Amino acid sequence: MRRVVVFGTTGSGKSWLAERLAARHGLRLIELDALFWGKDWQPAPLELFRYRVECEIRDGDWIVVGNYGQVRDLTWRAADTLVWLDLPFPLVIWRLFRRTMRRSLTKEDLWGTGNTESLVRSLFSRQSILLYAMKTHGKNRARFAIDCEFLSKDKTVVRLSSAREVERFLQGA
Repeated sequence: MRRVVVFGTTGSGKSWLAERLAARHGLRLIELDALFWGKDWQPAPLELFRYRVECEIRDGDWIVVGNYGQVRDLTWRAADTLVWLDLPFPLVIWRLFRRTMRRSLTKEDLWGTGNTESLVRSLFSRQSILLYAMKTHGKNRARFAIDCEFLSKDKTVVRLSSAREVERFLQGA
């Protein structure tokens, strides 16, 4: 594992797992959210986002964490290992709810942008991260299954479907 992409639906624990793998293997951690989001939740223009990602993955060993389809061709092509967190929806939504509550209450600065989560935005708006997770969990799972089946011929693909599998993977990685 020299160039790794950790992906999965929103709230599946991608960052948590990537941080541990990066520390264990001495890999540079690349958070796609940090490259995408600017101040006041403004997204980077596509060309700038792709450029940032290209610069980050050009050299050395790394672990990329995130789901952005706009750069999947760059990150997945360059990776030797794909780690898919395919956890059950009830577990994901519970973890996402807990994370959102914690971040909202602590006003955690996300990715050094000054952005924070708010309870109103996260729970009661069209930008709700929980609503987004509900809408995308099944679609992501179907798309990732197809993509991983195709890519498993050329890359190591690890599909983790339970918290127990994630722990076992971390123990052996």
